Amino acid sequence: MTKHVTRIDARFAALKKEKRPALVTFITAGDPDPETSAQVLAELVKAGADIIELGMPFSDPMADGPAIQASSQRALKAGQTMTKTLQLVRDFRASDTTTPIVLMGYYNPIYVYGNERFIKDAKAAGVDGLIVVDVPPEADDELCLPALAAGLNFIRLATPTTDKARLPAVLKNTSGFVYYVSITGITGAAAPVVNDVHSQVKAIKAETPLPVVVGFGVRTGAQARSISEGADGVVVGSAIVSIIEKSLGPKGEATDRTIKGVTELVRELRGALSAD
Repeated sequence: MTKHVTRIDARFAALKKEKRPALVTFITAGDPDPETSAQVLAELVKAGADIIELGMPFSDPMADGPAIQASSQRALKAGQTMTKTLQLVRDFRASDTTTPIVLMGYYNPIYVYGNERFIKDAKAAGVDGLIVVDVPPEADDELCLPALAAGLNFIRLATPTTDKARLPAVLKNTSGFVYYVSITGITGAAAPVVNDVHSQVKAIKAETPLPVVVGFGVRTGAQARSISEGADGVVVGSAIVSIIEKSLGPKGEATDRTIKGVTELVRELRGALSAD
């Protein structure tokens, strides 16, 4: 476990008192350009996001569907680097010291940056947690345990194929929350089956006191509300990233519809989760 209460821990504690599920939103850092990405990040909070997952752009995001893959390519084309991603968080923290930020992505960009340097710089920038989808529990010494020691939450994914024999390994060094992947496959590929999700989340919650949030395939307020009835929160990523993509001009540039479209969806989602 981490050495102290993190922003993620504090946010879930506050939401529990409010009896409201968390709205976790995902965007890719630097998509479609660094300036717009910084604006979107700020607007997500204003529109009602409780926790933000910030994607670390990577050229080969194997678990992601076409929408998030394309967002990584746009960000890389616009010059996004790990250094710029950490600076994005640092700039965000100048005006927001409470909203949790989780960096999500793949190990390669972290490895290239350097593990010790990355953990130190991420913590200094104001990052609260990490989701690194291709580092298994068997490699916890590599990144997970050093991150925990530095006070960062390390968040694991559980999936429909995570059986009872595997689950303890997944949960062992997880902190902050457990991310339940509601479908088998890539992000944004299909809609989750609500009853199946609820039963799987119940099984996970029987094994850990950590909050369990559900992601992959959640696109609308109605879906978010039905999923959240059996979970501690929902993650919406591909739907937001798709709105960014569809709003862009002919040269891939941001337009006045870019931020407007994102905020409209996030407000809808927050409204659905806040409804009695």
